[in-house]
Amino acid sequence: MTVYTTIPSPVGELLLVGERSSDGVALTSVSTPGAKNAPVPQGDWRHDPAAFAAAADRFGVYFAGEAISFDLQFAPLGTDFQHRVWRKLDTIPYGTTTTYGALAAELGLPRERIQALGTAIGANPLLIVRPCHRVIGADGSMRGYAGGVERKHQLLVHEGALQPTLL
Repeated sequence: MTVYTTIPSPVGELLLVGERSSDGVALTSVSTPGAKNAPVPQGDWRHDPAAFAAAADRFGVYFAGEAISFDLQFAPLGTDFQHRVWRKLDTIPYGTTTTYGALAAELGLPRERIQALGTAIGANPLLIVRPCHRVIGADGSMRGYAGGVERKHQLLVHEGALQPTLL
């Protein structure tokens, strides 16, 4: 059974979606309104805020400024290649960034596979939890982010990886 809830955050409302099983709820998606490929609650989904109490708590700790790991049960859908890339994203420390090229090198991918790497990163269904926002261009630019480049920037400032900009 698919369950969902929304929680407030400094980067906008987060939609949490999961699959209920005998072991509890496995998180399948975290998205923001308007995010690329974001799911939309369906009629057969059950709104169940209590099912996401642990996840909501972890987000609260994260947005309070503490470096944490999201030690939750996950069940995102994806290809073997996507899962390989997503596991590598999990190793990028809080408060740091890496580049697409560096990530490709760590995965042993040739340069001609960097676009495929970027596509896999862009397909990450667990925004914030799986820190795809920590991957930036080699020139320091904010390359795409499913939740929007503005949110990517906000998250990196929040983590201390970027300095706030004055407008």
